[in-house]
Amino acid sequence: MFTLVPVNFFDPAAAREVLSDVAQLKSTDEVKYEQVPQYGAVLIYVSGGPGEGLPEIFYLLRDLPSCKEYNKLLCSWQDGILSMAVAQGKSLLLANCYEAPDFTTAQYYIYSALKSLQLNPEVTTIHFKHTLPEEYQLSLYRYFKSVDCK
Repeated sequence: MFTLVPVNFFDPAAAREVLSDVAQLKSTDEVKYEQVPQYGAVLIYVSGGPGEGLPEIFYLLRDLPSCKEYNKLLCSWQDGILSMAVAQGKSLLLANCYEAPDFTTAQYYIYSALKSLQLNPEVTTIHFKHTLPEEYQLSLYRYFKSVDCK
């Protein structure tokens, strides 16, 4: 669970309240926050527990500016969760996570997000932070200009 707040509106004392406005929190949830300076925002999130790091979306937001294209699409699909960050130029358009137990569901969310943002996949390179099986890459190549898996 996470949300992004513009840095100008962020109050550390209200972080839990802000997150509880968009997600159902348990009384035992530990709420933390981290600045995302490249987008002038603060990521407020629930810590996974002692020793747990930042959520995957933080790393996508951190690395998104390194995508060289104007339309930037960076994804991670691990353990049934699709994390996705989308930007145009320096403007962040979307940062979200979706339950996607299979790759078909992950693709659905990717295409749905692009459609709602009115971005054309045929002129967009999709970047993944990890390798994907060749069959998944080939499936993406049918729609995207290019597929980049690290």
